Amino acid sequence: MRVWLRWVTLAALAAIGMSSPAAAQTYPTKPIKIIVAFAAGGPADVLARVVGQRLTTILGQPIIVENRPGASGTIGARAAAEAEPDGYTLLLGNTSTLVIAPAVYRNVNYDAVNGFAPIALLGTTSNLLVVHPSFPAKSVAEFVAHAKANPGKLNYSSPGTGTPGHLIAETFKQRAGIEIVHVPYKSGGQAVGEVVGGQVQMAFENPTVTLPLHQSGRLRALATTGQTRNPQVPGAPTMIESGYPDFVTVAFTGVVAPAGTPASIVTRLNAAINESLTSSEVQATFGKLAVEQRVGSAADFAAFLARERERWGAIIKAAGVKID
Repeated sequence: MRVWLRWVTLAALAAIGMSSPAAAQTYPTKPIKIIVAFAAGGPADVLARVVGQRLTTILGQPIIVENRPGASGTIGARAAAEAEPDGYTLLLGNTSTLVIAPAVYRNVNYDAVNGFAPIALLGTTSNLLVVHPSFPAKSVAEFVAHAKANPGKLNYSSPGTGTPGHLIAETFKQRAGIEIVHVPYKSGGQAVGEVVGGQVQMAFENPTVTLPLHQSGRLRALATTGQTRNPQVPGAPTMIESGYPDFVTVAFTGVVAPAGTPASIVTRLNAAINESLTSSEVQATFGKLAVEQRVGSAADFAAFLARERERWGAIIKAAGVKID
């Protein structure tokens, strides 16, 4: 009996050793999957693939990008949250999946706060306030004056209810004291296309879509929602410079793992991702997408997420947005 108990004890100790940080140093030993909760070809997909290529070299294992679009990214996020916390299934999370959707939708079927282990923040992007070139306003102040002179007659587009473009515009309406009508569409490209076509007058949208149109003269950028000006649109002031203190909203992209992923694996992945961001190819892709790289620890990313939940939570509450 004692011999049997001793064998069981040794087996248990061996099992504990297998899950120790020392054992995790062998990670990874097989391909790693990154779930992208949006369609292939979009900005999130492009970022995942360019970073994944570098991680393949750094970690010595293939990085597989799996697209699981639908329901504002919540389908893919839920799949990642329910995966084994072993470091072999990750999520390319963003403002929608990790902050806005959990606050806007009444049931997303995953815990965005406690269901994930933050690994690394990749970068942030500020939106541009754009209008059609024929629109009479050439500044935020002129836009507000025009809107006040024409209450309820102006429209703004967004990729849908509860998206950053919608929530930023609602914040703008409240801060400026204007009444403009929300027209939701199914994508950022469609929403911006309606501004280009003159069907709506204004939108707050991602530079990935708006920058080429601004540079070609098909849109006019009035302001950026970032803390500082966008270097690719130096003539567009920040909303702060335009007279709206603390009006800063950025969209972010980062990598998370299912909650319970060993800390040693999180640390390994954080170091590898930060190293990948030094690649000239990765930097060039980020530049094309107007993404400002952010390098830091997993703890830095966790603190960033907490601040973003507080910031967007206040915006969502003020806008009174809730979706079943």
